[in-house]
Amino acid sequence: MTAAAGPAVLVGLGSERNLPVVRLAAQEAAAHGRPLHLVHAFDWSAAFQADTVAAPRDAAEDLIARANDLARDVEPELVVSGEIVEGARVPVLLRRSEQAFLLAVGDGGMATCDDCVPADAPAVQLAARAGCPVLVVRREPPPQGPVLVGVDGSPSSNTALEWAYHCAASREARLLAIRVVEPDEDTDEIARQLTEVVERYAGRHPDVATECHTIRGDPGSVLVEQSRSAQLALVAARGDEPGRGMLGAVAQSLLYHAPAPVIVVRGVIRTAEQEHDARPHRARRP
Repeated sequence: MTAAAGPAVLVGLGSERNLPVVRLAAQEAAAHGRPLHLVHAFDWSAAFQADTVAAPRDAAEDLIARANDLARDVEPELVVSGEIVEGARVPVLLRRSEQAFLLAVGDGGMATCDDCVPADAPAVQLAARAGCPVLVVRREPPPQGPVLVGVDGSPSSNTALEWAYHCAASREARLLAIRVVEPDEDTDEIARQLTEVVERYAGRHPDVATECHTIRGDPGSVLVEQSRSAQLALVAARGDEPGRGMLGAVAQSLLYHAPAPVIVVRGVIRTAEQEHDARPHRARRP
């Protein structure tokens, strides 16, 4: 494994229920050659309501230590750091996401709750407003299926497709690219567009087996159904209107209902290869 460098994969720790997040985040960090940084937002107002003020702080330190050990069990050579930050969880993670490569959080059980997902749920707020892609991890482990990505022809969905190729390559998994056909669209033309955009990125990852499918129906419902056999699903935060601070209907459907972990692709995204190419190169002396 190459030495970790650049912005870190950030893990938001709330309680021991978030420990499954650490495992998947550690795998992502190692695959992308990134350090892993664990953050627990410590709420002093809650601490003062406990039997002793020291108990919640001790529990937070124990959580960081357990998460650190778990990450190293998953990837022994991974660079791992952790900290306890005073403040509310969502604002703390939003600030830190501006400098992160990826933010990983738990879903709070939303995938198993059909009609009771509040708009202010932490995972929803973070997926809608973070400055980097957001990985939302489910409580149940996913099957060893393909990496699924929704493509709609927008520049932001093309970015999600590029990210999906990196995820599939690191997992040695198939890539399943889905384009949903709207009622007034020509299926053959949409299939041609999908093949064209996929071929643009497939050449960079010749070892990734790729399947392209066009399916007629509601985009959110189609992608949720396809995600049932996927080990990871990716979607742009918003397709044809990639406004910052917004979450499109398709991204919401996957976030709320997909049983697979979901990466909502948003923010400024640079792969390791792009970062290397962007660095200034010194001319060699003769």
